[in-house]
Amino acid sequence: MKLLVIEDEQALSQSIVRFLNEEEYLCEQAFTYHDAMMKVKLYDYDCILLDIMLPEGDGLDVLTVIKKEKPETGVIIISAKNSLESKIEGLKIGADDYLAKPFHLPELSIRIYALMRRRNFSNNNFIESGDISIDLLAKEVKAHGDVLDLTRTEFQLLLFLVENHKKVVSKSALAEHLSGDMADMMDDYSFVYTHIKNLKAKLSAAGCNDCIKTIYGMGYKWIEK
Repeated sequence: MKLLVIEDEQALSQSIVRFLNEEEYLCEQAFTYHDAMMKVKLYDYDCILLDIMLPEGDGLDVLTVIKKEKPETGVIIISAKNSLESKIEGLKIGADDYLAKPFHLPELSIRIYALMRRRNFSNNNFIESGDISIDLLAKEVKAHGDVLDLTRTEFQLLLFLVENHKKVVSKSALAEHLSGDMADMMDDYSFVYTHIKNLKAKLSAAGCNDCIKTIYGMGYKWIEK
């Protein structure tokens, strides 16, 4: 899962990112209104943590842009501005949740998980796709009942493909999902090919052949069998 943390308090932002990295989320940061606007327009995120009190501008304006241009993106407002009016305004614009500061990081993590489960996986903790089952809480994948030994990146790659099984996922979308804005500085997508190859090999060894189909010139598609 790829997250954007929009928070001007750098110490808090770093604490959030460190904690969520340990929870195996890929996190990017924005510390100002203008940085936030640039990132939400250029990149895609599964979830955005948004402080509505930002230097240089109003976080609610950022929320408006997110919901207009990337309406499928989940948004959790994190702010000390916890008046009823600001909370209602944010939820009316389209925020999915509101967490007032100070908060416990484990609570933030479970709010993110609950949001992703609700928006992407119909409130399920388990995903079934053919002979594959995915335990979202345990971050465990089984094929024909046997646990697959996947790396963190391979797990995220598999989950992203399964989540988007109805469409072809481009190599650039995979690169951005796995590496964030670092993808812009890459000369090619060789690391994507490598992870796809390794994931295919592990699936094949577990008896799940041809689950990932290469659509030449376009990308990859998860095939449910």
